[in-house]
Amino acid sequence: MPVTVLLVDDEPLVRAGLRAVLEAQPDIEVVGEAADGAAVIPLVRQLRPDVVAMDVRMPLLDGIEATRAVLRTVADPPKILVVTTFENDEYVYDALRAGADGFLLKRARPAEIVHAVRLVAEGESLLFPASVRQLAAEYGDIRGNKEARAALERARLTEREAEVLRLMARGLSNGEIAAQLIVGTETVKSHVSAVLAKLGARDRTQAVIAAYESGFVAPS
Repeated sequence: MPVTVLLVDDEPLVRAGLRAVLEAQPDIEVVGEAADGAAVIPLVRQLRPDVVAMDVRMPLLDGIEATRAVLRTVADPPKILVVTTFENDEYVYDALRAGADGFLLKRARPAEIVHAVRLVAEGESLLFPASVRQLAAEYGDIRGNKEARAALERARLTEREAEVLRLMARGLSNGEIAAQLIVGTETVKSHVSAVLAKLGARDRTQAVIAAYESGFVAPS
């Protein structure tokens, strides 16, 4: 089954470029387009895409609020890939905090765009971990986020789960974590699932953001 994608951007040329790149791949299908975040929820419910590639800044409803709305109102929501002009933008970090699974630069090369969609759809690795670290260092409430620290303490991660979370924050995939810990991939998947459940995180991106904001992992 192909990875299905909904494109959301107020610039027709951006949507056309993304469509051309993605539809050239045999395992990716663009199932729809929208010019603003306000149109996302009905289209997601109608088309059931695996991934929404969504501009972070739009005139009526931006990508941050659209992400929150989708995750709040849609059952079994799609992965959300924020599309942005600048990778060190506070809007990008706010979108990740709101629940986006990763971000994609508009100037990215075709191979990078395809890789980002596939990686987010699979959900087994962190997209652009170094950039996420940089965003957390610049915009995250690292020292003062008592709520994040309290949530991590309540999670009561085991020693192995804590180790897995640190490796997730470095951007390692499940297979790479398995090789590092000398365990099976299925064991790693179980640990990752436990970490997500204990932290109340939708996916590994949200778990890593929580790790940074609680001070459990230093972004520097």
